Amino acid sequence: MKTLEINSFLAVTLGLLVYFLGGFLTRHVAFLRNYNIPEPVSGGLAAAVATGVLYALGTEVVFDLEARDMLLVIFFTTIGLNARFADLKAGGKMLGVLLVLTVGFMVLQNTVALLGVMAFDQPRPVGVLLGTASLIGGHGTAIAWGPTIGEQTGFEAAAEIGIAAATLGLVCASVVGGPIAKFLINRNQLEAGQADGPVVGLPYDSDDDKTEAQAKTRRPPLDHVDLMRAMLAVNVAIILGYLAHQVILDLGLKLPLFVPCLLVGIVLSNTVPPIFPKLPWPARTPALAVISDYSLMVFLSMSLMSMKLWTLAGLGGPLVGVLALQVAAAVLFILFVVFPLMGRDYNAAVLGAGFAGFTLGATPTAIANMSAVTKRYGPAPLAFIMLPLVSAFFVDLANAFLIKFFTSL
Repeated sequence: MKTLEINSFLAVTLGLLVYFLGGFLTRHVAFLRNYNIPEPVSGGLAAAVATGVLYALGTEVVFDLEARDMLLVIFFTTIGLNARFADLKAGGKMLGVLLVLTVGFMVLQNTVALLGVMAFDQPRPVGVLLGTASLIGGHGTAIAWGPTIGEQTGFEAAAEIGIAAATLGLVCASVVGGPIAKFLINRNQLEAGQADGPVVGLPYDSDDDKTEAQAKTRRPPLDHVDLMRAMLAVNVAIILGYLAHQVILDLGLKLPLFVPCLLVGIVLSNTVPPIFPKLPWPARTPALAVISDYSLMVFLSMSLMSMKLWTLAGLGGPLVGVLALQVAAAVLFILFVVFPLMGRDYNAAVLGAGFAGFTLGATPTAIANMSAVTKRYGPAPLAFIMLPLVSAFFVDLANAFLIKFFTSL
């Protein structure tokens, strides 16, 4: 097997090309356009198929994803900079409800996985690798727990199953969120409220992509000074977030770097403008939206194009069946539990797309799903604040406990 190594710079460049490939596919494939499939998803899956073909022909493409990880930090910092305490206060109760629903679904997800592996006569601890360890936890958690479960059960393919399940889960998360939101919005005739500025991304402006959202909102002007001012605020927030992250690590707590950066962004946007009212601040400006869109879209393009689809061959028919049940459980839970309990409004429908994204894949996938929906139908600022707070803070802690519990059954 030959190896073709793509360095970080070229990987970012390919990520940009993959995004534009996705845009081309979205414009020319009605399903992708009508069901709000994000451009990085369609382009990334096409690229992943291409690298899969190369693998079958004897060449494995290996991407250096260091720059991708920094894009994730930038993206979550922009989310923090757009957050307002007033919004958090208004959504405080709903934030608690979303947290409870998320933990409840995590229990359901592991239960479905446990029943599935028992039905196919597999070791019970392997169930978490078809549950929260691989789906909500993603590739990182699957890689961390796969060898441990393999040693515990003697099931040699545990690590491979975890990685394959995480890969397929990411694919499913990318394609089901948009259709769920479209169904809820159309069925309940929901409309977006007004927002005083963009939270994530700007609406499309081509004649082929005119949408309801654009009928309500005219794109404000943007110049290089706005962009540089926004980038400076992002960089300062990341520096302070990095320093806070070092303190957190010294205290013995393990959190991703993007979490303190998100928090610092929230603090800055709710303290600097009141203290310095004459200082231009980039929160909810087109410039910050451009930075947010760029970092998220390239991150997701790189994540999907670098998927090793050939690992899915190790799943086997029965295990694919378990994952199909997981997708069905997620869709039903969103339609009949999340949407009603989150208020049955437009914000709840957008959250439905995001909930599918991070419970089957990853938080960036969730945000991309919601961004694709809001670009078409209009803004939902609270959804973009609530979901990252739940998925970034509480999910990893709850997941660690649930994995240990279910592997002990």
